[in-house]
Amino acid sequence: MKGQPIPIGTKTPDFSLTGTDGNVYSLSSFAYKKLLIIIFTCNHCPYVHAYEDRIKQFQRNYSERGVQIVAVNSNDDSSHPEDSFERMITRAKIKKYNFPYLRDESQETAKAFGASHTPEVFLFDQKRNLVYYGKIDDNWKQPEKVVSRYLKDAVEETLQNKSVSVPETYAIGCTIKWKLQ
Repeated sequence: MKGQPIPIGTKTPDFSLTGTDGNVYSLSSFAYKKLLIIIFTCNHCPYVHAYEDRIKQFQRNYSERGVQIVAVNSNDDSSHPEDSFERMITRAKIKKYNFPYLRDESQETAKAFGASHTPEVFLFDQKRNLVYYGKIDDNWKQPEKVVSRYLKDAVEETLQNKSVSVPETYAIGCTIKWKLQ
């Protein structure tokens, strides 16, 4: 079911998804933000677990500069019950997420983005054009040994109105668990 990620320069696909806070979010919910980062994620993936604290810290570091992270869980919860909306609510509270955590029950949002992994990052500029796609950094297991901070570099370059020097990397992590058709 793996699709191709949308190409660099593509406008952000719109969405209407319910968050763990009970609110419904769409692309227009973040219109006032300079940059928008969509991260496809889930509850069960060890790669996601390894990045959760880094993602929260990233949001803390960049919120005052107009950068918004939005996490989206598209996994089939019939095959992976730990990714159910109820368990998403619990995880968001336990981990104290400082960004919206949205449920893509239909999986249409993941398909629209061409997402295939968790965590998988899509960075959009102020005009909501895709400027970076891929992974957060080059060491999911050992944050202290990260050499290349792909997402951070892309955000910094975009905030400075520069072209992103590394606009694409390959996403690593668990695959999105697709519903049987």
